[in-house]
Amino acid sequence: MPVNVFRALHHGRAPEDPLVLPGPWDAASARVFADAGFPALATPSAGVAASLGYEDGATPAAEMFAAVARIVRAVDVPVSADVEAGFGLSPKELVERVLDTGAVGINLEDSGPGEELVDPRRQADRLAEVRAEAGDALFLNARVDTFIRGVTDPEAAIERALLYVAAGADCVYPIGAPPEVLPRLRDAVPGPINAGKFPGAPPIAELGRLGATRITFGPGLLLRTLDAVRDLAAGLRA
Repeated sequence: MPVNVFRALHHGRAPEDPLVLPGPWDAASARVFADAGFPALATPSAGVAASLGYEDGATPAAEMFAAVARIVRAVDVPVSADVEAGFGLSPKELVERVLDTGAVGINLEDSGPGEELVDPRRQADRLAEVRAEAGDALFLNARVDTFIRGVTDPEAAIERALLYVAAGADCVYPIGAPPEVLPRLRDAVPGPINAGKFPGAPPIAELGRLGATRITFGPGLLLRTLDAVRDLAAGLRA
């Protein structure tokens, strides 16, 4: 699926109509979301990890890429892959392995192995290297982890976001940003902004009106599915 199709989905949208990207964790869930009419999908690393029997962040790179490839093969819509912090791979190898899966985009976070924030300029340099290796072949979503690492000042997120956009990111994802901060981020950051739809978050249309260009769910859809499986399992023992 051409990356230009995926990139175009992020532009020209009405504020109340952000791009909704469900997060499949395997080929079967990907088919369900694609069959429901969603124009693109975005894998969650935590969801894929759970489906493979790993804790979030502990999936071996080879297994993550293999899982993404199965998801891509299962559907005829563009798929973006959450590659965490890049699995310690060089930008060249990371881009090659992502492209081998057939994914058209990546989500790359700016927390280190110990969950500490990476220096923003070092992260911007890495993003620039990824962009240089990928050219226009990948949509680059740069995650900004300040809010989930206890840095509540929106200006810290904006500083990182601006560096990442300048480095070639197509979109930034200030994960955990409070909804009331989205308008400030929207005013300050050029280009698309990703927001997460987590428990307690406003409705999707409201997130769009507040400033989100696209909506992702992390492992939330898998967790809701597991709740339904638990209910089913309990019923089998009734």
